[in-house]
Amino acid sequence: MTSAIKIRDVHKHFDSLHALRGINLDIERGEFFGLLGPNGAGKTTLISILAGLASADSGTLQVMGHDVVTDYRAARKNLGVVPQELVFDPFFSVRECLRIQSGYFGLKKNDAWIDELLHNLSLTDKADANMRALSGGMKRRVLVAQALVHKPPVIVLDEPTAGVDVELRQTLWQFIRKLNTEGHTIVLTTHYLEEAEALCNRIAMMKQGQVIALDTTQNLLRSAPSNHYVKLRLEPNALPEALKPQLRGEHNGSCTLELASYDSLEGVMAQLRNANIAVKEMEMIQPDLEEVFVSIMGGSK
Repeated sequence: MTSAIKIRDVHKHFDSLHALRGINLDIERGEFFGLLGPNGAGKTTLISILAGLASADSGTLQVMGHDVVTDYRAARKNLGVVPQELVFDPFFSVRECLRIQSGYFGLKKNDAWIDELLHNLSLTDKADANMRALSGGMKRRVLVAQALVHKPPVIVLDEPTAGVDVELRQTLWQFIRKLNTEGHTIVLTTHYLEEAEALCNRIAMMKQGQVIALDTTQNLLRSAPSNHYVKLRLEPNALPEALKPQLRGEHNGSCTLELASYDSLEGVMAQLRNANIAVKEMEMIQPDLEEVFVSIMGGSK
C-alpha cells in the first residue's frame, strides 16, 4: 500500500538560507502524525511545497501516490491544508465561501457535507454571516471547513489552535479524532506539545531544516531524561535542610524535589517524618513531550 505522504531528499533554499536540508519522511495511511519544531525549523515551508504553494529545489513529494509536481491535480485533490494565517474572502458569507471552495474541486452538490461541517465545527448559526463579521476563532473554524470541504483523505493542520479559545480546541479535536478513526490521515504541527502528546501516534522533530528525531510518541517519552520529580505540599511548609539540595522549584505553596530514582522517595518521606512535617498533597511528575523536545533540541547541533 502506498504511503499517505512520501517525501524524498527534499531541499529548499531562500537565497543563502538552506531552509530544507534533505527531508525524508513516510507518513502511513490512517496515521495521526505530529511535525514539531521551533520557529524557523522548516515545517511551514515543507507544508507549502506539499500543497503546491512553493517548489522544492530538488527531491520528490507524493500525496497518496501522486507526485505534487507531475500529478499535481490528483495530489491536491487528496490533500486538505489548514494554514497558520487567517486568510479569508471578505465579500462572502461562510456558506458561500464553502460553496466556492467546493467548486474549485468540481463539486456542485455539496450542501449536505457543508451542513455537516458547519454542525461539527459549531458554525451553523454563522452560516449566513459575512466573513468580515466573524471573530478570529470563528474565521479559523471556517479555514478548517474549507480544508475539509472536498473530503480529502490527507489533512494537514498547521498550528490550527494558535490563539484560539478552549471551546474551539475541544470542538476541533473531537471532530478531527472522528475523521482519523474513519481513516483520514492527519498531520499536525503545533507549539502546544500537550496536544501532540495526546493526539499523535508518531512524531517527527525538525530543527534547521532537518528531521532530527522520528519515532512513536511512546518511544520518545521513554527516551526522556531519567530525572524523576515529586511535588509536595507540606504542613508546616518548611523543607528540612537535608532535602534542600534536591529542591528544584516552589510554586503556590508546593515544592518540587528531584529524585535519583523512584526508590529514593522513601528516603524523602523518612526525612519529613523525622522533622515532624506532614505531607498534605503529593504528585509524581512524569516526563512529558515538552521535556523530550527541549532535550532533543538542545542536544542536536
